[in-house]
Amino acid sequence: MSSHLGENLRLLCSHYRSIAEVCRKVGINRAQFNKYLSGESQPTAYNLKRIGDFFGVEGYELGLPGEQFARLIGARGTQIGAPAQQDPLHALLQPLRDSSGDLSRYCGYYFEYANCMSVPGTILLSLVHMREEGGNFMFERQERQVLSTGGLADDSARCRYLGAAFQLQDRLFLIDYESLTVNEMSQTILIPSFKSRITRLNGLKTGVSSGDRRTPACTRVVWEFLGTEINRISTYRQVMLYQPDDPRIDEDIRQRLAHAPVREGLFEVE
Repeated sequence: MSSHLGENLRLLCSHYRSIAEVCRKVGINRAQFNKYLSGESQPTAYNLKRIGDFFGVEGYELGLPGEQFARLIGARGTQIGAPAQQDPLHALLQPLRDSSGDLSRYCGYYFEYANCMSVPGTILLSLVHMREEGGNFMFERQERQVLSTGGLADDSARCRYLGAAFQLQDRLFLIDYESLTVNEMSQTILIPSFKSRITRLNGLKTGVSSGDRRTPACTRVVWEFLGTEINRISTYRQVMLYQPDDPRIDEDIRQRLAHAPVREGLFEVE
């Protein structure tokens, strides 16, 4: 078996929710399967047939050069990953994937500024990382709902959101869920930048407060581009709650978050 096996297996696995799901369905130990992916080990003839039968490919095809293999499974259409296609949620989101624009220029790290839904009267600064995975655009948002006191904040109220991003027409749509508790979702709509250099993006975010009443709420939101590479430790130390008059929140951010026009009952952002 050639050195292309790992690359081709990763491509096939991208059609499923996770590698763990593939291992579970194929019946191969995850640690052993990881060795196939990394090229540390080659499957026996028996395991190679099991893998090929699961994905609907021949054993020898798994050893083809990556580009040739990608063309091969592309020509077979929905045969690859058919079990995942049967998931109604997967089918529901497919038109969004097909219609979404290229978000490559938006990949990187951002500070997200928003009026905190759980602690009214404060500004929540979060860290967002948008990236591309297998042609899909994913993002992760880190929050700490701890008020800044000038020193280091603890992690007692840490949240981690995972989501997907789509560009439809001239708007960026982002949906996510809180991955640590899996008890809430939020949606963000951003107005894209039409400048050659991305600095700040305006938008709206809807969600619920983390209080006992879990009140649905909506706030203006600002994304500030930090770059494609950052010092994660020093950057994450800034992730917390701030008072609106904190000097670390500049006037432009305060004005963007405070400006909330309501027209005929609609909360809009420009």
